[in-house]
Amino acid sequence: MTTNETTNGAPVPAPEQRLHMHKLAPAFYEAVIAMDRASRQGLDPVIAELVKVRASMINGCAFCIDMHSADARKHGEQDHRMLSLPAWRDTPWFTARERAALALTESVTLLTEGHVPDAVYAEAAAQFDETELAQLIALIVTINAWNRISVSTRMSPAAK
Repeated sequence: MTTNETTNGAPVPAPEQRLHMHKLAPAFYEAVIAMDRASRQGLDPVIAELVKVRASMINGCAFCIDMHSADARKHGEQDHRMLSLPAWRDTPWFTARERAALALTESVTLLTEGHVPDAVYAEAAAQFDETELAQLIALIVTINAWNRISVSTRMSPAAK
């Protein structure tokens, strides 16, 4: 038996949260909430949630994957699309705008793997006007900030 298995098949509890940013750094936490609110303005909510889920998958943020998958469903997103986000390039069900947003998300999230290539940026610029593109970049930066907060403090989704 591994350390993640139990003898009765019950779920293994999440690791204990290390600290609570909203209590210990409230001004910072409120600033990130304000940044989050501002970053979503003018963006299609489905694209915004797909971006948040994909970045969270890359960053291994279970809390954010859970939250933004639920939010995406509230906006009518389908499970098969969210489950295939790691392989979005190989599926026929994402639009050109969604593909451009996902490619930009991956490039910004994985900056150390080649920065943001000109072709990725150009495709996003072809699909989004300048204001939308600025908001999309703001959204990607913001979800990456949330992921880093959640992962480093071990925020976990609630048991279901």
